[in-house]
Amino acid sequence: DGRYELLSGHRRLRACQIAGIPTLRCEIVEMSRDEATIFMVDANFQRSKILPSEKAFAYKMKLDAMKRQGMRSDLTSTPMARKLQGKESAEILGEEVGESKDQIRRYIRLTELIPEILEMVDDGVIALRPAVELSYIPRLKQGHIWECMEIEQCTPSHAQAKRMRRMAEEGKLTPESIEAIMLEEKPNQKERIVLRGDRFSRLFPPDLPISKREDYIAAAMEYYGRHRDRQKTRDEAR
Repeated sequence: DGRYELLSGHRRLRACQIAGIPTLRCEIVEMSRDEATIFMVDANFQRSKILPSEKAFAYKMKLDAMKRQGMRSDLTSTPMARKLQGKESAEILGEEVGESKDQIRRYIRLTELIPEILEMVDDGVIALRPAVELSYIPRLKQGHIWECMEIEQCTPSHAQAKRMRRMAEEGKLTPESIEAIMLEEKPNQKERIVLRGDRFSRLFPPDLPISKREDYIAAAMEYYGRHRDRQKTRDEAR
């Protein structure tokens, strides 16, 4: 009835419910909202694989909670004690999770990306540094960049993302300038085939991630190749 809140063990609780086990051992503790947030984030970091987007929102939640703790004079927790030694919350958090404070800030910037681009970061299609630069661009313009990436099947380099950010700050970033930048040849860029227009995009399953499209095309071509071989064999047998 709202008296208790589950902070860790959601999967264990669900497993017991499915197994028909009526009770589950738990530990009850008193925590402030910020302490509960920090505990929950730390518990989630025990997982073996964490997506960049999950890191981004988790770091942001924990850092905000740590900053609020640091502003209170009635707390004597370890983060507060270390804060008094002249360390920023981002630096303290970085030491706890094994990241630099700059890397913590980069991850938190990802929370400013539109969902479509953030998904591309999770899928490994866009690297962290270019994604951080894109996060400083207004969301409407990010939408134009994503549309260009979808149509041209390409992603910006770090240098290209920085240029688009600078142009956005100067009010010069347009769909035309985005396309011009994105279609520039990148160093060490491999030859690529561009599939343009709705003729191809509608052929992909709607739930297929962009990062899987190359595999999908390769599988389709292999299937069609086998079909042609079978057709050729039948024609020769006639």
